[in-house]
Amino acid sequence: MEIEKIIEGLHPLEHKFLSAFKEAEALSDEDVMAKAGLDEARLDMVVGWLSAKGALTVSETGKDEIVSLTDIGKRYAAAKIPELRIVNDLKEGKKFTIKDLQQRGDMEPTEISSAIGALKEAGIISIIEGGFLSLQKTDTTAFDHLQLTIEGIAESNEVDLTLYKKDYPDYANIIELHHRKRGKAKGIFRIQEKIKRRFELTEDGRNLIKALSGMAVATEELSQLTPAILKDGSWRGKGFRKYNISLPAPRITAGRKHPYREFLDFTKYKLVSMGFEEMRGPLVEAEFWNNDALYMPQFHPARDIHDGYFLSEPSHAKKIEEPFLKNVKAVHQSGGKAKSKGWRYHFSEERAKQLVLRSQGTAVSARRLAGKPNIPGKYFSIARCFRYEQVDATHATDFFQIEGIVLGEGINFRTLLGLLKLFAHEVAGAEISKFLPAYFPFTEPSVELHVKHPKLGWMELGGAGLFRPEVTIPLGVDVPVIAWGLGLDRMAMVALGLHDIRDLFSGDLDLIRTLKLEY
Repeated sequence: MEIEKIIEGLHPLEHKFLSAFKEAEALSDEDVMAKAGLDEARLDMVVGWLSAKGALTVSETGKDEIVSLTDIGKRYAAAKIPELRIVNDLKEGKKFTIKDLQQRGDMEPTEISSAIGALKEAGIISIIEGGFLSLQKTDTTAFDHLQLTIEGIAESNEVDLTLYKKDYPDYANIIELHHRKRGKAKGIFRIQEKIKRRFELTEDGRNLIKALSGMAVATEELSQLTPAILKDGSWRGKGFRKYNISLPAPRITAGRKHPYREFLDFTKYKLVSMGFEEMRGPLVEAEFWNNDALYMPQFHPARDIHDGYFLSEPSHAKKIEEPFLKNVKAVHQSGGKAKSKGWRYHFSEERAKQLVLRSQGTAVSARRLAGKPNIPGKYFSIARCFRYEQVDATHATDFFQIEGIVLGEGINFRTLLGLLKLFAHEVAGAEISKFLPAYFPFTEPSVELHVKHPKLGWMELGGAGLFRPEVTIPLGVDVPVIAWGLGLDRMAMVALGLHDIRDLFSGDLDLIRTLKLEY
């Protein structure tokens, strides 16, 4: 393209940018913004325009990590973190329960549960009779340091994390522990990478500078004529910007699946390709299928109202299929045909009909065993489950489990361990895994699968084992059955490189666009 045509199509901002190079052929971002009076957004636009015209080359010279406060962090800077607010109120002699805190309105429920958990873990508070919070010690050093870090950044607005790491390493560790990347509001600190750039003029760029020297540049240019400026004559004496149809069109970001949806589909594809059949079940289950059929006694603590979500309307199923109710009842009370002593208690059929949100994917396996499965057979389910949990980086109140069973004459515990190792490495992408002994009412022997997360360390993926005869025989199956229920959300955290389970359900478009599943 001829120099004259390029000059005719230059934007006033491009004129400003080029004017900064009159006495230099290479400048940094800061130099150009200072000399040309451009902010970061306009600078990026101009760099794109001039690069497309072949007048400029851009090279990276390094990166800065800029720390700022999220909206939550700004709120904590003004009102202090929840942990310190709770401790300060207790120091003043105030008496309150967790429910009282929830009714105050100055803290979110998740903030309250997280703060209570952190204070209990530090031994600062305990919960005494009546559910009241009691102050055990007043040493809040760790929380004071977090508050000081928040207030320090609030005072400066932005800080360079590199300098913090050099001069204040303890505070830098606090920032990295409580930050969220990619501009998210969740979390206390936001760390944004700022790329340092070096701009150099090409030969065409230097020719532009020479051609522009001595030329009069219109102080204001018009990009289009409107009825208003034609009517009042304000177009007179102003330049008209020429259109450059050779510039690339604006980038259009196409839609895509949510990364977690991609992971679920990938997991299903893997299992189907291994010969597994998919099984499904309802989200609302009778306690019979959720617990009783799995040989969990009705007095088991995990069946308490504090560990599950029970329905109020309707509260009970109309009936439980026979002969399964009769068989399971007999196993619980006396061992039935399973050659067992059972749990030795009175089994309540009314309790078995109580409706609950499915708390474990194994309920789907119980239904499949009762539905005359193929022998030998391999089945899996991606089951949404619900439990009352304290929400944190690795726990949520609703989650997906990858649930499965394999049944046949030659099935044994070694078969199970091989499958679990395969899941850890092929599905979760974990490089290191290990097995630990475990106990579940419905399997014997039982095992837990743990994998090593690159940031969070060792974390449990779930449990597995061989179904006890007390589970299989009442449902009409008399061959060995191995079963597992693994936390699919935690496997996804490893596969997607996430450090917080809540990010799996993020609506942050920037996060969704940048997360990539490595197949």
